[in-house]
Amino acid sequence: MVSGIKDLAFDEFKISLRDGEEVEVYTDGSCIGNPGPGGWGIVFVSHEKRSSISGYEKATTNNRMELMAANMALRSLPDNVKIFLYTDSMYVKNGITIWIQKWLKNNWLSSSGGAVKNKDLWIELYNATLNKNIKWFWVKGHADCSDNNNADFLARSAIVSSYMTDA
Repeated sequence: MVSGIKDLAFDEFKISLRDGEEVEVYTDGSCIGNPGPGGWGIVFVSHEKRSSISGYEKATTNNRMELMAANMALRSLPDNVKIFLYTDSMYVKNGITIWIQKWLKNNWLSSSGGAVKNKDLWIELYNATLNKNIKWFWVKGHADCSDNNNADFLARSAIVSSYMTDA
């Protein structure tokens, strides 16, 4: 237990959410090498409740793991909550709040005319935002935001656990 906040298994956390409840979500992705094995981590906080989830991929990039973290966070939460999503990735924040509208209009071509990288995950993330009440925030990575640091720890731990589970 940290600062009076009860840690819950994610299913229990999700079931406990009420209509209109505010949920802070901290996401992070990590990669050993780029490309290389990668992980993503998410910390969920709502009032006196806290939970987290994480996962990994054997061969990926850091940007893909940052996108996967945001994607999994939104896909994991019900539509009836207010989401305050914190990411230390300007790629994710700018991509979903600014660039995506241009990509949609330009048939997934970047401003330089090339194909948008990670299009599959951008489409999934965009679809995950539909019918959700989300405010996006950027936080400096590896700084004073303990929940972002915890998400980073989860992402890195997922990479390490991948070596043990797939051995």
